[in-house]
Amino acid sequence: MKLIIPRHIGDERGYFAETFRTDVFARECGDWTFVQDNESLSARAGTVRGLHFQTEPYAQGKLVRCTAGALFDVAVDIRAGSPTYGQWVAKTLTPENGRQLWIPAGFAHGFCSLEPNTVIAYKVTGYYSAECDKGLAWDDPAIGIVWPDVAHPDTLSSKDRQQPRLSELPAYFSWSE
Repeated sequence: MKLIIPRHIGDERGYFAETFRTDVFARECGDWTFVQDNESLSARAGTVRGLHFQTEPYAQGKLVRCTAGALFDVAVDIRAGSPTYGQWVAKTLTPENGRQLWIPAGFAHGFCSLEPNTVIAYKVTGYYSAECDKGLAWDDPAIGIVWPDVAHPDTLSSKDRQQPRLSELPAYFSWSE
């Protein structure tokens, strides 16, 4: 994973930012082709979505940003054999801080909206596939994500209420140096 902070050029009117540029992204994160853009609105603060990932042949890398509100964005390493297997990282993304999180394939992704009407936008490297759509329990104690106090389990989708724990997850991804 990599935190990306695009440069904002601002004046009294506001700012301009390049939120994606192929040559800069390739230099920072590798040469990937994005095939789909997604957007999600969480109307309520405390909405938890995830942890999600897709398996091969439609595994997805995601370049995530927040275009309205604020979100606590999480990625968990699920690459079998990785020295960071089962570990998580989280960043707060807002339109004001302009941060983006690159989450390669092999990581589960989830987030919690910190404000009402939070919008997350993300580019993905693989098309959506219902057959390859998988998940991981958001509250697995073996992972130990420290979610914000506002995170509310009642906001979980029925699918996310039934996701397996890390110990139950097949080795969908392998780590290699």
